Amino acid sequence: MAILAVGYLVFSWITRFDDSKEIAGGNEAAGLYMGSKLLGLCIIVAMVSFSTHEWMDMIIWSAAGIVILSLVYLIFDWVTPRTKLCDEIAKGNLAIAQLLRSVIIGVSIVIGTFLM
Repeated sequence: MAILAVGYLVFSWITRFDDSKEIAGGNEAAGLYMGSKLLGLCIIVAMVSFSTHEWMDMIIWSAAGIVILSLVYLIFDWVTPRTKLCDEIAKGNLAIAQLLRSVIIGVSIVIGTFLM
């Protein structure tokens, strides 16, 4: 849970809107997007914990997962300059949230497999 809490804080920090406010206001796109990032982090933590029984290794690789998922978002935002991802999610654009969900979960599986 501590790893997820840290991940939530980091992921909220890199977005240009208030995740908690948007989710509390019923913005499904924001909820889907944050849920996808947390699910992706859980995938990484699960795969790492499957391959090691050392707490420190799990914490280190989970932190690496948070950094990598954050970079994936930033890179994806950079390569799509005509679409400002955060602005679209803040507007409730479910299509963008679904696209990001697929990218985040796919990358999480690749990262988790690589770290095993």
